[in-house]
Amino acid sequence: MDTITGHLEALIFASEQPISLKELQQCLLRVSGEKTATTTLQNKLLALQERYQQPQYAFEIVEIAGGYQFLTKPTYQATLQALLQHRSNKKLSKSALETLAVIAYRQPIPKGEMERVRGVSCDYAVRKLLEKELIAIVGRSKDPGRPLLYGTSDKFMQYFGLSSLRDLPKLKEFKVEDNEIGQLPEDLPPI
Repeated sequence: MDTITGHLEALIFASEQPISLKELQQCLLRVSGEKTATTTLQNKLLALQERYQQPQYAFEIVEIAGGYQFLTKPTYQATLQALLQHRSNKKLSKSALETLAVIAYRQPIPKGEMERVRGVSCDYAVRKLLEKELIAIVGRSKDPGRPLLYGTSDKFMQYFGLSSLRDLPKLKEFKVEDNEIGQLPEDLPPI
C-alpha cells in the first residue's frame, strides 16, 4: 500500500462526518507539501472502495453527502442494533425509567408537572433521556413562564416496539392487588 492510500484511509477513518475530496487534498498537501492531483485521489479512493467491498470486511467506504465515510455494511445492522440496545439498557436508572413513564403517560408535560408527580427533581433524568433521544421537546406550555413541554420520541417508540402511544400498557394492568392488614403477599418471605 502506498503512502497516499494509507493517509486517505486514516483521514476517512478519523473523520466523524463525510470528508470531501477537497478536504482530503488539503490535508495531504499539509502533510507532504505537494498537491496531489484530483484524478489520482479519485483513483486511490476507488481502489479503497473496491478493497472494502471484500466479504472479510464488516465496513466499507461510502461516498455520501459530498464526501467519503467508513460505514458498517448493512449485513451487520442487527448486530450493531443489539449492541446499542444493550448499552442503552445498562445505563437507564430507576429514576430515569420513572420519569420516562410519567412522560409517556402524561405527554406533553412540563418538567414541573413531572416533579410534582414524582415528588423529586427530574433535571438529571430528563437530561439523560434527552441524551438517549428517548424523549424530545415538543413545544412550550401556555402557562406563566412558558415552560418546555416534553414527550416521547420516535426512538422511544422503536425501542419499546410500539406503533403508537395507544400500544402502551394500560395503567390498570399494573394495579397491585390490595392485601389485608398484616397479611404478606405469598411470594414475600416474612420479615
